[in-house]
Amino acid sequence: MITVVDYDPAWPARFDVLRAEYAGALAAAEVPVISIEHVGSTSVPGLAAKPVIDCDIVVAARHVEAASDVLAGLGFSPVGELGIPQRWAFKEPERLAGTNTYVIVEGSLSLRNHLAVRDVLRADPVLRERYAAVKKRVGASAADIFAYGRGKNAMVQEILAAAGLAADERASIDANQVPTYDEVPR
Repeated sequence: MITVVDYDPAWPARFDVLRAEYAGALAAAEVPVISIEHVGSTSVPGLAAKPVIDCDIVVAARHVEAASDVLAGLGFSPVGELGIPQRWAFKEPERLAGTNTYVIVEGSLSLRNHLAVRDVLRADPVLRERYAAVKKRVGASAADIFAYGRGKNAMVQEILAAAGLAADERASIDANQVPTYDEVPR
């Protein structure tokens, strides 16, 4: 079973705290940042979600290493791309449990995927409710995170199509569906 809970209005404030910490550390290290985005289901008001705040630190490709070094300095452990091109994942320190933080290249398909899902679900209450129902149903019966991802996949593809992503882009995203770093069995 995968825990999926009703939307918590405290999630945006939790993200704001994370964004401020990341922005401050990156600025102190003089790492140029394009944006720090709240993505994933917790970024969509009204959407049921796993209670984990997802953050994308968006940088130019040439600043990935510097941004990664800043996160390491904050206690994060790098775990690599995990099969998602141009998106580097980090295991959070205990004090930031319940977060997923990524360094992601501006303009990449990985970033466009995150933003497309978020923005479509924010704008379309019918799609948002359908996705919430799928997440709850699949989460209640999924044996593991892999089954959960497979169970949601058709709905995610529908959301990406609604966002206007091309068939080849959706196929690429579909081929890269992997769990987050803390959900990979060790």
